[in-house]
Parts: sequence; structure tokens; C-alpha cells
Amino acid sequence: MMDKADFREILVILVKRWILIFLAIELVFFAVFGTNYLSLRNLQNILLTSTVVLLLATGQTFVIITGGIDLSVGFMVGFSGVICAKVMVSLQAAGISQSVAVSSGIAVALILGLLPGLINGLLVARLRVPPFIATFGMYGIAYGFAEIISNNVPIHNLPTLVSSIGHGYLIYWLPEKAFTFFKIPENLTRLELQNLVPIVPNVTVIAFIFVAIFAFILAKTRFGQHTYAIGGSVDAAERAGINVKRHLIKVYMISSFFASLAGVCYVLMFITGRAPAGSARLLDAVVAVVIGGASLYGGTGSIGGTIIGVLIIGVLQIGLVNLGVPTYNLYIAVGCILILAVLVDQFLPKLVHGKD
Repeated sequence: MMDKADFREILVILVKRWILIFLAIELVFFAVFGTNYLSLRNLQNILLTSTVVLLLATGQTFVIITGGIDLSVGFMVGFSGVICAKVMVSLQAAGISQSVAVSSGIAVALILGLLPGLINGLLVARLRVPPFIATFGMYGIAYGFAEIISNNVPIHNLPTLVSSIGHGYLIYWLPEKAFTFFKIPENLTRLELQNLVPIVPNVTVIAFIFVAIFAFILAKTRFGQHTYAIGGSVDAAERAGINVKRHLIKVYMISSFFASLAGVCYVLMFITGRAPAGSARLLDAVVAVVIGGASLYGGTGSIGGTIIGVLIIGVLQIGLVNLGVPTYNLYIAVGCILILAVLVDQFLPKLVHGKD
């Protein structure tokens, strides 16, 4: 018979692993009530849907661990995406090769995308502007500049290479006949093309490469240790010799970089640049980080937890579409999950984070 100590131990395990349990329940629910929900195509749709949110949430994880928040990332997606698309279209019109036009557009977007993060960091670290105010101001500035650059209309007519990258896959597999990387096997019949199995979208591969790099930085390097230290106590971090101001500037630039990378991936996926491209993904990114175990008070969090949080939102979004439920219900569901995650963090911090 289970005694009180055993019951408490099981309860502790369940609370600590509640996001994994929640994700498993989601998958089982949609698998039972949906149509072919666990098919390869549907699972890859989840990956594609989650790519932009994953990138935003990865950068947001660094900021939230320090005890801050970055509200500018939603419109940073549109800002960098518009720059990326504009450069590509302009260079292509000038007769530049597609490979140069595409690579230049991506490079310019990622470089210029660091500037808002630098400004956010300076405002927060040097001028002591509250992160909410500083980044909310940048939220509007980024959106305004994106609309100016795009003349208030989406940017189209991008090089065809953009579509090849954005709609491509890492692996193409034709059972018992062909297995290729990055490109469709040649000389296939129409029937063979119908049976061709694409595996892992290119944009997801790009995203996971950068996510993995920064997950290592956060978990295994001195930079990551300093990030947690600042979130735990700024005063203690300063006494330990950490240059808190410089570190915070770098953290906000990391967040801005990931928002810019999300903008580039948006362009690759949708073959267009739009000023409001990522505005609806800000809430998803913050929710994913909090669901993943990061505390809004700072000092805790991980990229691994954030990935699970992103998957919870992606599984829910595609699941609602699969069931034919209007997608605006996603906002209600995500809001409820955020409140649940904050309540768990508020009332059970010792169980979840090992804190009192």
C-alpha cells in the first residue's frame, strides 16, 4: 500500500515533469479525435509552424533568465524580413545572380537586426529603463520602419532560389529506390514523385543548428553561468566581478539576432516580406519560455524546456486546425496555458525550480 512519503514523491515527479505530461496528453487527444494527426506530413507541419516561435523563444529565454523581457521581437521579425526581401529583390533587379542576392539579403537582415537589440540593451543596462518600456518602444519603432521600407505593402517577386530553400527538405526518400540530401532525386516519374517522402524541412534544420549552438552556450559556458547569476541577483553578480551592463547588452542582442533569424526564415517559408509578420508570435514565444520552466522573476530556465514549450503550442495549433476548430481559439488556449504555468511557478517554486 502506498504511504504518504511515496505519494509525495510521485507528486513531486509529476509537478516537475508537468510539461512533458501535458505534451503527451495533447498528442494522445489529437491522435484519438483528429484525422491522421500522427502522420509524417502532419508532424512536419508542426515543425514548420513552430520554427519562427522556436527562434523567438530561444532568444527570449536568455532575456527572461536575466529577469527581463523583450517585447520587440514580434515586429523585429517583420523588420528583418522586409529588409531581407527588399535587398534580394533589389539585387535581382540589378542583374545580380540569385545566390549572391539571397545570401546578401540574409546577411544584411541579420546584421541590421542586431541594432535594435543593441539599443534595447543600452536602454536597459546603461540608462536603467525598465525592459518592458524599452522593448515596447522598440516594438513600435521596428514596425514603423518595416512599413516605411516596404511602402506598406508585402514584398513579392523574390528570387526562385528562396522558394527552393524555404520549401526544400533535408532528406528525400523514395522507398527502395532513392535517398538524397537537399534535392529531389532526378528523372522520377509522376507516380514516383507522389510516393516521394520529404523528411525535415530546411528551415527547421537551420533553426535547430542555431538553437543547439546557443543551448550549449547557455548550459555549458561562462556566458551562460553569468546569465543565470544576473537573473538570480544583480547585486551578487556585480560583487562576483561580472560586468552586468555589458552582459545585458549582449543578451538583448542575442534576442534581437534570433528575431532577425526568424524573419529570414519567414521570408524563406512564405516567399514574401511583411511588416506585421511576427506580431502574433510574441505571446507564443513568451508562453513557450514560461511553460518550459523559466521564471519571470529570473534565474531559471533552459533551452530544452523552451523547446518543449514550443512543441506544446505547435501541437495545439495544428491540432485545432486538424479538428476544424477556428484558429482564434488558439489565443484563448495559449493564454490559459500561460496562466497555468505562472501559477505553477508562483505556488510551487520549490518543486519546479528547487527554490523556496
